[in-house]
Amino acid sequence: MRAQDEDRILRVWTPIILRTVLAAAGVVLIVGLAAIAATPGQYVKHFRAVQDNERIKDYGTFADLLIRASHGNPRSIMTLGLMILTLVPLARVAFCFMFFIRTRNMAFVLFTAYVLAGLIIGVMVGRIG
Repeated sequence: MRAQDEDRILRVWTPIILRTVLAAAGVVLIVGLAAIAATPGQYVKHFRAVQDNERIKDYGTFADLLIRASHGNPRSIMTLGLMILTLVPLARVAFCFMFFIRTRNMAFVLFTAYVLAGLIIGVMVGRIG
């Protein structure tokens, strides 16, 4: 692969991937904000429960989160939007990782794999903890 082709791939496709993921997250977050605005009583009730140190019900599995979001639960929709927003740095690093594998640049493959593993472990620890 020529240096010009590599440069074009990085300059063209990386921003497209990042903007697409960012736009998807923005749309989901705006839908979530609209759902919150449409049901203000539910948000106030949840806020008061947090103020009173009550135990807030966990979402359970990712499938449960998707089901609640599809039924219009504002908190679930916002959580889903934030999860998609988390994909922005993951998508960037994963794209670079695949690119470096293709160019057979082993030093960058190792460094990028290390960063990608750190991001994935961070997401997993955040879910567990």
